[in-house]
Amino acid sequence: MKIDRNWIAAHIPHQGSMCLLAHVASWDQERLVAIADSHLQLDNPLRAHERLGAANGIEYAAQAMAVHSALLATSQEGMQDMARPSAGFLASVRNTVFHVARLDDIEEALQIEVTCTHSEPNCILYRFAIHGRDSKKPLLDGRATIIIDASLVTGAKPS
Repeated sequence: MKIDRNWIAAHIPHQGSMCLLAHVASWDQERLVAIADSHLQLDNPLRAHERLGAANGIEYAAQAMAVHSALLATSQEGMQDMARPSAGFLASVRNTVFHVARLDDIEEALQIEVTCTHSEPNCILYRFAIHGRDSKKPLLDGRATIIIDASLVTGAKPS
């Protein structure tokens, strides 16, 4: 199965230029590796003051986590199409280390690796790392907690 930008955009809430990932290089039940080159685009929606700070790498990692969750959900449903999630969110980011100040001056594609370290029905803990695809230069790494369905936490009714 080809997991390209079109598949990604059909399975995560991020659309248009906010869908940052180009494709998935590999994945299994615990880990996903995605590739992105959108950090080089001048119209990247995360750019501010003509630069893309390294902290924006957290959004790249969060999108990779969303793709991993979508792949797990579709694989459990026999690869049927699933509804795009409407209310998931990044609950916390911890122990994040920035090895660079910005991403837009990294000339190679980004390799975003997310690894599930713990999973419950509505909460997943991930470890993440972003590297230069070819040089494997570490750019940032850390841990994140994802809430899959915010309506179960907030009491809001899904739309």
